Amino acid sequence: MPQDEAPPALAVPKRQLYAVIAAALLAMLLGALDGMIVGTAMPQIVGELGGFDRLSWVVTVYLLAIAVTTPVWGKLGDMYGRKGAFAISIVVFVLGSVLSGAAQDMTQLIVFRALQGLGAGGLMVGALALIGTLIPPREQGKYQGVMSAVMGLAMVSGPLVGGVITDQLGWRWCFYVNVPVGALALLLISGLRLPRTPRSGARVDYPGVLLLAVAVSALVLVTTWGGRELAWTSPVLLTVAACGVAALLALLVVERRADEAVLPLALFRTANFSLIILVGLLLGAVLTSAVTFLPILGQSSQGSSATGSGLLLLPMFGAMVLVGLFAGRFITATGKYKIVVLLGGFFLVAGSFLLVPVDRDTSPYFSGACMAALGIGMGLLTQTTILISLQSAPIEDLGAASGAATLARTLGGSIGVAVSGALFAGAVSRVPAPDSAAPSPEGAATLDPAALAQLPAAVRESYQSAVAQGASHVFVFTGVLAAVALAAAFFLREVPLRSAGAPQDSGGSASTGAGHTGPAESRNGKRNPT
Repeated sequence: MPQDEAPPALAVPKRQLYAVIAAALLAMLLGALDGMIVGTAMPQIVGELGGFDRLSWVVTVYLLAIAVTTPVWGKLGDMYGRKGAFAISIVVFVLGSVLSGAAQDMTQLIVFRALQGLGAGGLMVGALALIGTLIPPREQGKYQGVMSAVMGLAMVSGPLVGGVITDQLGWRWCFYVNVPVGALALLLISGLRLPRTPRSGARVDYPGVLLLAVAVSALVLVTTWGGRELAWTSPVLLTVAACGVAALLALLVVERRADEAVLPLALFRTANFSLIILVGLLLGAVLTSAVTFLPILGQSSQGSSATGSGLLLLPMFGAMVLVGLFAGRFITATGKYKIVVLLGGFFLVAGSFLLVPVDRDTSPYFSGACMAALGIGMGLLTQTTILISLQSAPIEDLGAASGAATLARTLGGSIGVAVSGALFAGAVSRVPAPDSAAPSPEGAATLDPAALAQLPAAVRESYQSAVAQGASHVFVFTGVLAAVALAAAFFLREVPLRSAGAPQDSGGSASTGAGHTGPAESRNGKRNPT
């Protein structure tokens, strides 16, 4: 197939098409709901399993596994078939869910969450690949609305569903609930006989994947251990940091020479792309930190149940979904997107700093208003950052641009929750134990509200104040990150959006003014023979 021709969509019966779409939506729902549900179950998980000092790793290792494996799943689908790769990712995710629900200590839970993340990395990319294969580009728009609604449903209902499951069935069912949904998705695609499609001859960039994994893991380890478990000048920490820097430098060399780079460097030559990737990374850190620690604040400081803490998050996610819909329509109608990013950054800063003084005595109405402000910022930025990253890339690199944007947001979430966890634990670990005036990290490790109610009043109040103080540290951190994102947004250029028909050409020479490199240039920046 010539390089400048897009592969045609496949003609399949409507019944099979709807089955694939349903399976794809279920898989997307699985990945989105998991992150939302587990957040509200954190206090009970720590209350039963202990390991408060490793709390952030339950989220970090999951996001880290997704970040590293997402581009690999995409290449595996190209090489061995998208249906098979998609099905395997669902199986791995469900297996990780079952093992996570059966975990007997925090170490087991972290290991099984990593396995779950390995599967989750293929859910979104597999779903989008199948839909892109079967549906013509001109018809994909009407399905995008359905996918947005599914993601919005997960964001709005996830915390509430997680709270109800945790209160009524226990935290383990927050993982077991993935089994029937995953089984249904597998059933929908198992009997399909899809037409054979041309397989890409691309090979997985294993050196790039390995180096990316080492660099990302080292960065997360340094931010997690530094100042808490190890001094910043510790030889171990400095060694890990050096390994990370070396892996990053090697990655830059390898990706320049790779024929199918897992992280194409040519994309970053465009200023808009680099800036919006930075904004997306910071957005991921803010969003994941908020989703992780707001339920803990509600349950452990303000005395809410798991269901109640889920309800408290509804203003944030409700505002996020509604404003996101408005932002998309505004950009489509006007072609203007810089103002959307600027407003999003402003509300992200305002919402973060408004949450800093929230404590156990704060009115839930004030807390809800602060969360809504944060949600407005997230809603304005979530889809807009993806749109700008695609707009700022040459048409033949849209897939790589989408992958880079997803990786940046996931990586931001991993690093953000690691740093937030360190800040939070640093405040809570200073709480005195019931029978001692000395700080007791283990005494502060029981976040379960029922166990907290059994403590002496003075210790309970001290602990609740420490949780509020830890949350304040988290939101000062997210406020600073949001301010950096706002500053970066000022440097964006308002490049006219591509016409509706342009993206259908997968490798044409349409100039967009957004750094198009032309069809003769490969994704790693080297010239290909024409």
